[in-house]
Amino acid sequence: MNRKIRNTSLVVTMLALMVLYGIGAPPVHAAPAMPKPMAAQKPAKAAPAVSFTDASGARHTLASYKGHYVLLNMWATWCAPCVAELPALTRLKAAVPNVTVLAVDMDRGQVDAAGFLKSHNAAVLGSLRDTDITLMRSFGAFGLPTTVLIDPKGNVVGRAEGPATWDAPDTIAYFKSLS
Repeated sequence: MNRKIRNTSLVVTMLALMVLYGIGAPPVHAAPAMPKPMAAQKPAKAAPAVSFTDASGARHTLASYKGHYVLLNMWATWCAPCVAELPALTRLKAAVPNVTVLAVDMDRGQVDAAGFLKSHNAAVLGSLRDTDITLMRSFGAFGLPTTVLIDPKGNVVGRAEGPATWDAPDTIAYFKSLS
C-alpha cells in the first residue's frame, strides 16, 4: 500500500513540476509555423520607404499599407518561377483577405503587366510596377521571385527567396492566423 501511495505522490509531483516549468503539451492555440521557404526576419526591422506605380501610373507607397499585414512579392514576366507562382498568390489573396498581397512587376521595359497577369489567371493581383527596381535594391533582393512579409507596424518579419507554394493548406493556415 505504501508503494502505491509513494508512486502516486511521485506522479503528482512530476506533473506539478511540468506545469510549473512549462514542460508538457504545446499550447492548444499555438500559431502555425511560418511556411517554407519563408524564414523569419530576426530581429524584425522597419521596411524601407519605397513606392511603386499602378496601371494608371499613380504612385503608391509601402507605408500607406501600415496597419495591415502585407505580403510583397517581387516578380518579372521573364522569370519562369515567378510566373509559375502567380496563380498561387491569387488563390492566397482570395483565401486570406486580412493579408494585403502586393505582386510588383520588376520588368524595366515597356511591358503590358495587366495583360500578362490576365493571361496567367492572376489579374486580381493588380498591375503594380517598379521599373527602377527600387524595391529590389531597398530590400536587398538578389534574385526573383523575392517575397517579404511586413507586419502592421511596418516591420519586415519574414522573407522568401525563390518560389513558394502560396496556396498550400499550411501556408493559408499561417496567414489566416495573422488576423
